[in-house]
Amino acid sequence: MAKEEEWWTSPQESESGKVILVTGRKDVEKFKNNPKFSIRVEISWRYDGLPDGMPDYETSVMMEQVTDALSVTFAKDPVAVMTGVFTGDGERDWVFYTLSTHIFGRKLNEALSELPLLPIEISCENDPEWLAYDEMCEAEIHAGD
Repeated sequence: MAKEEEWWTSPQESESGKVILVTGRKDVEKFKNNPKFSIRVEISWRYDGLPDGMPDYETSVMMEQVTDALSVTFAKDPVAVMTGVFTGDGERDWVFYTLSTHIFGRKLNEALSELPLLPIEISCENDPEWLAYDEMCEAEIHAGD
């Protein structure tokens, strides 16, 4: 991921009672204030978790390689910004806001080209007000409650 100070992490509880680590990006204002970045893209990787719902070591290492590859690729060509990473209860989700699903798909393929075929699913939705991002940020605000 980007510089450490740009991110926060907060443990949350899933509906099944397992811990989900929510990691959110802080420095998104230039993207959030740009009306072109209105499409929310979620990349999901479901895995067989350990009893606590977290990935095993081998899977977590591969997930970090994916995170690093995505970060490097989109830092070079900021057609999308990674805003959150959710890990736990048998799933890892990377969340982005982008200006084009077509360009995002090309960059995603470029980022993952050196890695083995991954069991990921991709979904998109229009979120011009960044409501999902704001909801994720509530996790950080309420973490101390």
